[in-house]
Amino acid sequence: MRRGRRLAIDVGDARIGVASCDPDGILATPVETVPGRDVPAAHRRLRQLVEEYEPVEVVIGLPRSLSGGEGPAAAKVRVFAQELARGVAPLPVRLVDERMSTVTAGQGLRASGVKSRKGRSVIDQVAAVVILQSALEAERVSGEPPGEGVEVVI
Repeated sequence: MRRGRRLAIDVGDARIGVASCDPDGILATPVETVPGRDVPAAHRRLRQLVEEYEPVEVVIGLPRSLSGGEGPAAAKVRVFAQELARGVAPLPVRLVDERMSTVTAGQGLRASGVKSRKGRSVIDQVAAVVILQSALEAERVSGEPPGEGVEVVI
């Protein structure tokens, strides 16, 4: 397992959840929810978070269907990841499978007694935590960085 903090991003149309982990990659915690409708402003805020947290990489959830295919949502995330990778280069940006992360996050919030109205403000952060925990576990098991790297195209 590589040492160093990571940032995870759950990209949505309205909101973008952000999570981080400790330098040992043991525990992922919520950071904030970034408004997602104004994409340039969202990218500016994410770059600020990268400067603040100084991660060794950024992990972005890639929404796949249950069968593993990619649809329009995955295409949007790939474009988003490419733009972010250009903005934070040479920092690595990786795409990881996020199937069921929002569902898992919602179930966890409901189980802890968070009402659905209040949960909307944090569910994206919790989904980012789920994505990051999954990526960290995948790296622990395989010894390899999780997911696929995003190539910076200029």
